[in-house]
This record gives sequence, C-alpha cells and structure tokens, in this order.
Amino acid sequence: MKSSLLPLDEALAALLQRAQPIADIETVATADALDRFLAADLISTLDVPPLDNAEMDGYAVRAADLGSGVALPVAQRVAAGHPGDQLEPGTCARIFTGAPIPAGADAVVMQEQAQVLADGVVFQHVPKPGEWVRRRGEDIRAGAAILLAGTRLGPQHCGLAAAVGLATVPVVRRPRVACFFTGDELAMPGEVLRPGAIYNSNRFVLVDLLRRLGCEVTDLGNVADSLSATRAALRAAAAESDLVITSGGVSVGEEDHVRAAVAAEGEIDLWRVAIKPGKPLACGRVRRVDGSSAQLIGLPGNPVSSFVTFALFVRPFVLRLAGATGVAPKAVALRADFDWPASGVRREFLRARINPDGGLELFDHQGSGVLTSLVWADGLVDNPPGQAIARGATVRFLPFSDLTN
Repeated sequence: MKSSLLPLDEALAALLQRAQPIADIETVATADALDRFLAADLISTLDVPPLDNAEMDGYAVRAADLGSGVALPVAQRVAAGHPGDQLEPGTCARIFTGAPIPAGADAVVMQEQAQVLADGVVFQHVPKPGEWVRRRGEDIRAGAAILLAGTRLGPQHCGLAAAVGLATVPVVRRPRVACFFTGDELAMPGEVLRPGAIYNSNRFVLVDLLRRLGCEVTDLGNVADSLSATRAALRAAAAESDLVITSGGVSVGEEDHVRAAVAAEGEIDLWRVAIKPGKPLACGRVRRVDGSSAQLIGLPGNPVSSFVTFALFVRPFVLRLAGATGVAPKAVALRADFDWPASGVRREFLRARINPDGGLELFDHQGSGVLTSLVWADGLVDNPPGQAIARGATVRFLPFSDLTN
C-alpha cells in the first residue's frame, strides 16, 4: 500500500486494470435493451432501405421524358408499403414518401414543382436521375456491423437494431454492486433526528447513481462505527457482488474502520488520491468464502467528496465492468468568469455552472459538505495542481450529464 498521495490519472489507471469485463451474456428483447451494453457486434442481414423508395411526396418519372410544357398522364398511384407496376415511357406515377420506386422510374419530382392539369401533370423542374430517391442499402448494407460490442444502447441504437429486424440483442449481465454507509451519526429520513445525528443523503445519491448506470444494487444501509460491524458488512457485501462500494470511514480517525476492516477481510491496493475534494479514497479487494474476491472502492463520507469520487472512479470502473470501451468523461473548454487562487499539490474539482453569456461561474462555497452546490452546478471545473485561474481563461469543464450517466 502506498502512503503518499497518488495523482488521479495514476490511481485511476491502477483501478481500471482490475476492472475485468463481465463475461456473462444475456439475450434481451430489443424493446427492453435501453442502457444495456452490447456483448457482441450486431450484423445486419439486410439492406436498409430494402429497396429504392421516394424521399418526397410527388411524382415518380423517367427524367428523359420531361421537357418544357410536356404533360405526363398519371398511370398509377404508389403508397408506402405497396409496390407499384412497371412505369411505362411517357407516364408518371403519383408517389408518396417511403413508397417503392416503380421499375422504369429513375427520379421523383416533389409535388410543389408539379401542376395537375386535365391532360396530365406538367413539371416546373426537370430532375436529374436519382433525384429524391433513397437508394437500396444507402444507409446499411447487408453484412455490415451496425453496432459494436461495448456500445451502451440508447434509444437511437435500439431503433437501429430494430431497423434491421433484430427482435433480441446480446447484452452483458448487469454489474452487481453492493453498498453500505458507515457512521453512528447516520439516520434515515422519516426518523426522529437524535442529537448529533444527520440524515444519510449519500445513500440516496450513490444508490441512484449506481442504478442510473444500470447496476443491480444491493443496499445494505447504515453500518455502525465498529470494526466488527464493518467487517461483517464487507463479508455480506462481497458474497454476491462484483463490486463493493462504501461511504465514510476511510479517513484516519479512530472511528474510521473501513481501511482496517478491508485489510482484515482482503487487501487495500491504494489509498489517498491527490484530488480535492475526495482525498481519502480506498481501493482494494474483499475475499469471499470460496477464495475469490469482490473489488472494493471506499468513498469519503462528505457528500461532495463522495459524489466527486464516484464520478471520477466508480463510474469508469462500472462502465469497464459492463464492457464499455470508452469510460472517460467528455470535457468541454469554456471561459472562466471568475478568479481562483493556485491550489497546492491536489487537483481540484470546482462546482460551476454555465451563465447566460456562455461562461462559467463558481458556487460561492466550495466546501466538501455543501450538497446544495451539486444541485446548483452544471458540472465541475477540472483544475490542475498549483494552477491559478484568471477571469477570461479557458478551463476544462466536466458536465454532470457526462459524469452521472
């Protein structure tokens, strides 16, 4: 175990080396696959679209038949889902968006460029062959990989799978995460708050964050500040989970028992990271009865520290377990509309929001216990160690939308 503060990137790299993707695969209905991670590439067995079709309401024509003042009789009407007949020379077909292009036609003239007369349709535009025609396979070719293993399925991905006729998709089993929260001072909302107690907000934040990532969560609740209770909670948490998350008890106080409990039930690999807030982070393993181990990430107890370390460490770890290929949040370069003094050796994560002018403003109180700052803010400014921020400078901003999903 290293006793000095580890740089964030070094600590995260070490942590992710232990995140072995889950090998268990499930087959689920495409309609139920939202936010699941693909376990294999999806291959299309058909062309999309499956045949040439009209991109506009209008008239299917042979481009060579059109000329100044020429009226073409309407020989047929073609609606979506109903293939038409062969288009004879010197005629046109009334056609609607998505309808198959009749054999013999090579273009569509939109209805706004056509005038219907008694003896036929006169066109104000002479199209080029292929105009307003969606070609067979122009979106997807049969045999093409449409989605790759490790993709997290959003609505558009599920729609794409449906577009090639896939009623089911192979996905990775959901990560199983057990969590508990240490502290004699913790109470649950609805309970009478005894002297010295506080309500456990971390339980709600962390459990919801885990569920949003698609985890199966076992919530073991509040655990008393004792070594024996913490050890028992670790054993229970590790029994059926891939990952154990704790909140609180990882600092150096006499009532902080998580480190000692993990050392007794497994091992600590790293502790204390050079970030602010969130320095007292513990990562290690908890042994199971059969000799295997569950991974462990011990988060600080202060609400903001817990949230920030979850976003920076737990989220990428869980995504890697689920098979995601990209786990780093996407940073945005934005203008700082504030001044901030140089920090010490720790990399700072400052709560900020985007103002109406497109710049960033800071929450007034950057303390690690100020949960209201997370509600007020849009994300975190990632400020390197020892760097001051001057008003007007460009800073690296991590939106919450990319840290909590």
